[in-house]
Amino acid sequence: MVVHNPNNWHWVDKNCFSWAREHFNQKLIGLNTGDNRDKYAEVSSISSIEGDCEVSQRKGKVISLFDLQLVLLIKGNVEEEKFEGSVSIPEIAFDSEEADYQFDISIYKETSKLNEIKPVIREKLVPQLRKIFHNFSKELLDTHGSAIQLPEDQVNSTFTKANQKPSSSTTSTNATTKQNEVKSNVTSSKPKNAKSVKSPQPSIATSGGNTTSIHLEPTFNVPAEELYRTFIAKDRILAWSKSGINCIKGNGPEISVGDMFELFGGNVTSELVESVLNKKLVFKWRLKDWRDKVFSNLSMEFHESKEYHETKLQVTWTGIPVGEEDRVRGNFEDYYVRSIKITFGFGAVL
Repeated sequence: MVVHNPNNWHWVDKNCFSWAREHFNQKLIGLNTGDNRDKYAEVSSISSIEGDCEVSQRKGKVISLFDLQLVLLIKGNVEEEKFEGSVSIPEIAFDSEEADYQFDISIYKETSKLNEIKPVIREKLVPQLRKIFHNFSKELLDTHGSAIQLPEDQVNSTFTKANQKPSSSTTSTNATTKQNEVKSNVTSSKPKNAKSVKSPQPSIATSGGNTTSIHLEPTFNVPAEELYRTFIAKDRILAWSKSGINCIKGNGPEISVGDMFELFGGNVTSELVESVLNKKLVFKWRLKDWRDKVFSNLSMEFHESKEYHETKLQVTWTGIPVGEEDRVRGNFEDYYVRSIKITFGFGAVL
C-alpha cells in the first residue's frame, strides 16, 4: 500500500508512464503483417512515447487517465526491395474507442513500389495495434489499481466499499462520463503542459532529472547531400539561423565531429558527436537555462527519395528534460525546419 487513505476516500494517483513504455515495448515490438514475405512489415522499435499515464482513485473508484502519442519504427520489404519507416499514432487516450485511433504511415526513401506496403500495413498490422491500444486501459488498471487502494476488508465505509465493486451492468458510457468528470476536476487543479514557445529565448528553468524523447519527420524538396551540408556548413548555418555562430571548439568552414558551437545568442549550445556523410548527424544539444551539464541527444538521419526528389529527415531526439519537449519541438520546427525551407526554398512552409 503506497499511502494511508482511510476508507479509500481521498484522491490518490500513481504515475504509470514508465510502466506504459515497457508495456508497449513488450506488446508492440515484433508485430508483423504475416507470412507473405513478398510484402512484409514488422515493428522494429518504439522511437518515442510522449504524454501522461496514471491511475487514480477517490471515494473507492479507480480509473485510468492517459493521453499518449507513439511513434513506432517499422522495417520490411516489398519483394527484393527493403525499406524502413514509421507509424505515428497521435492519440491513445482513456476515452478513445477502438475505431478512433489514427495511424500515419511513413516510408523512408519512398518509391511507388515501396508504397505498395502501406495497404498491407493497414490491413494486417493496424488491426493488431488497435486491439492492443483498446485493451491498454484494462491492463493498466489490472496491474496498478490495487496499489492505490486499501483492501476491502480494511474499508469500513459502505459507500466506498460499494464503489470498489462496480456493477456488471455499468455501461462503458457511464464509466467514460465519470472519467471525464474526474479529469475535468484534475485539470482545473493541476498545471497544464506548456505549449510550444515561439522563441529560442529561455523561458522555463529545468529542475528535474527525468528525460523524455520526441520524433519528427520533416520533408525537404532537396537531395540529401544539400540538406546534410545545410546543417554543417557555417555559411549556411549563419543564413538560416539568422544569428551569429560562436565556435567554442573548431575553426573550419564546416562543423566537424568534436566541434562545439552556440546559436541564437548563446541560447542553444550544440556539439557534433557523430557524422556519416550525407546520411546521419548526431549532436549533443542543450538550451541555456537547462541545468548545468544536461545535454539531449539530437539524431538526424537523411532518407533521400530519388523518385520523388525529396529527403525525409528522421529526427530522433532523446534525453530531453521532462516538461521541455514542447519547447524543444516548437523551436526546432520554427527555427530550424521552417527557417531552412524559407531561406533556401527547400519546401512548402505551412
